[in-house]
Amino acid sequence: MKSKVRTGDALSSTASLGRIEVSPRVVASIVAHAANESYGVVGMAARGLRDGIAERLNRENAHRGVQVQVTAQGIVVELYVIVEYGTRISEVAHNLMSAVRYHLEKTLGLPVLAVNVNVQGIHMERNGARF
Repeated sequence: MKSKVRTGDALSSTASLGRIEVSPRVVASIVAHAANESYGVVGMAARGLRDGIAERLNRENAHRGVQVQVTAQGIVVELYVIVEYGTRISEVAHNLMSAVRYHLEKTLGLPVLAVNVNVQGIHMERNGARF
C-alpha cells in the first residue's frame, strides 16, 4: 500500500520498501525549470520588489522566485517572473500555469490545486542592448 503524507515541510511517500521524501526546494526547482522553458518568460524574479524594481534571479537561485505550499489536498504554487516586452502577459501567464501544473503532476504524481503567477517586471531590448 502506498500513501502520501506531509512530514514537516517535505512531501513524503511511503511504500512497502521504505519512504521517499521530496524537499519543497526540489519542487521549487521543478517549477522554476518549467517556467524558464515557457515562451515569454525572461526569468524568475525575487519575491519582493526593491524600490519598485524586480531583481532577476540567475539559474542557480531560480527556486527563490517560487513559493510552494503543500496541503492534504495537493500543492499550491506562487511564481514570481519577469516577462518579455511585447508579449501578451495574460497569455504568457496562462501558458505558464498549464506548463507548471503539467510538469508537477507528471513528476510528483500529486494534484496541483493552484498556480498563481505574479509578474514582477517586463524585460525590454533595444538595438541589442538589454534594459
